[in-house]
Amino acid sequence: MLKKIKSEAYAPINNACLLILAGTALTWILIYAKTVLMPFVIAVFFYIVLNTIAVWIQKRWQIPHLLGVILGVFLFLGAATLSIAFVSNSISSFVDGANSYADKLNDTIAWFLHNASKLGIKINSEFISDTINKLPLLNMAKSMGGSVMSFVSNTMLVCLFLIFLFMGHSNDEKNSLASTIEQQISYYLIIKILVSLLASAVTWVILTVVGTELAFMFAVLTFVLNFIPNIGPFIATALPAPVLFLQYGMDWHLIVGISLLIAAHFVIGNILETKWLGKGMDLNPVVVIASLIFWALVWGAVGALLAVPLTSIIKMILERSEPTKPFADLLAGRLPFK
Repeated sequence: MLKKIKSEAYAPINNACLLILAGTALTWILIYAKTVLMPFVIAVFFYIVLNTIAVWIQKRWQIPHLLGVILGVFLFLGAATLSIAFVSNSISSFVDGANSYADKLNDTIAWFLHNASKLGIKINSEFISDTINKLPLLNMAKSMGGSVMSFVSNTMLVCLFLIFLFMGHSNDEKNSLASTIEQQISYYLIIKILVSLLASAVTWVILTVVGTELAFMFAVLTFVLNFIPNIGPFIATALPAPVLFLQYGMDWHLIVGISLLIAAHFVIGNILETKWLGKGMDLNPVVVIASLIFWALVWGAVGALLAVPLTSIIKMILERSEPTKPFADLLAGRLPFK
């Protein structure tokens, strides 16, 4: 009897220790096998979104599910192709004007050094010039080339996994864990895609009005960065500032453009997205930040983009088991004990 009481008393501690050990092992596996796991997870999320779109097309126009999938895939590929074409055109136009931007940068440095000398601040102008000239542009170009090759190989893996996922598609029971995860994640991703599209469209309009040359590229980056909670919209707002400064200097273009972007992201992120998502994935804000840091350390930028849905899936899995349900409540911000 005494042994039974002791075992019941130590049960929560044992569960916590086992969960920590399992989490440590899973983290090692995620890092070690990220070359294959990362494209597979991306393919799963693409599958969830495309399958949701295919089901909607099927119900809307009364067509076979396979045809809905094909239409959804073509819609996605068309949007991705147009985005890549516009971004490439924007970058090429920016590169063509690189000399004028370099002159503006040198003029800005000269103006800064002149005003600093007036205030009695001594700055070594030769050191600054040498530092700018020695920037590792070649290494950056090589790194970018390696990133492009990695992106192409990962895209091929994602497409391969997508084919197998659609080939193995079946109608799961409505109350199954897989069906619950798919419903919640698809709702989150669809709303997030719509919000990100709105944010990118508003960004493009604002930057086009103030005459930013890389407006479309920043719009695409805004769409991607909007999937990173809290930090992403801030980065998307700050990115156009250096380009606006190089184009126009410290005048109304920079001030008006950044001010409008801040206002737009505040309204879209804090009012519209909150209203449409409601409680969202039922995750505590502190947990969202912690998951963002964890997944970014494990899988880099892709992990940061998928941090919220991945953490939500873990929470839904923990909810299904009585011993691990307190940890799911903890992720939601509800203390499992009083």
